[in-house]
Amino acid sequence: MASNDIKAVIWDFGGVITSSPFDAFNRYEAERGLPHDFIRSVNARNPDSNAWALLERSEIDTDGFDTLFADEALALGHDVRGAAVLALLAGDIRPTMVTALDRCRAAGLKLGCITNNAKVGHGAGMTSDPAKTAAVAATLARFDHVIESSKVGLRKPDPRIYQMMCQLLDLKPTDCVYLDDLGINCKPAAALGMTAIKVTGEAQALADLGAVLGMRFD
Repeated sequence: MASNDIKAVIWDFGGVITSSPFDAFNRYEAERGLPHDFIRSVNARNPDSNAWALLERSEIDTDGFDTLFADEALALGHDVRGAAVLALLAGDIRPTMVTALDRCRAAGLKLGCITNNAKVGHGAGMTSDPAKTAAVAATLARFDHVIESSKVGLRKPDPRIYQMMCQLLDLKPTDCVYLDDLGINCKPAAALGMTAIKVTGEAQALADLGAVLGMRFD
């Protein structure tokens, strides 16, 4: 059993449960002679109203994203279509993280997932690969509740999406741990009272989670 008052662990999906799309972005950039982290820099401009934000709230479709992202990239000096970026999104499931989910469940903890995603490919994992789609579905089935930005019209770091998860879990923010690979998404969770863990790698994430829960994941 977990040895403190934490009652739930809430997880980001891409970059935490799966490998990070940022790695795929960087490979794409290197192959095409683009500046390192250029795609992320486009996504960081006007973060509440850019192509990425609109897509993750389902306010534009993939065709709209393709055009709008290309315009945003061109304004920063490079030709990158949005469709090319969408093709890089689907990561691979990290087995150690799935094992950690099962360990948390066995310890009596509730599990939630909050993912910023888009209506791309099949299911929450945004992949067209049948095997990946099945693996994502099997993983998401482990959670008590999953909130997808593309379905609810809210995206992290909007505090309301974290509050929505707490309502679904019937818990206070202080009852929850939250893991995300983006610091900007951890900040509102911490401000609400959650114990926030910024994920930089699998071993680090599980060590930090274990320290909070009084558990070992190795």
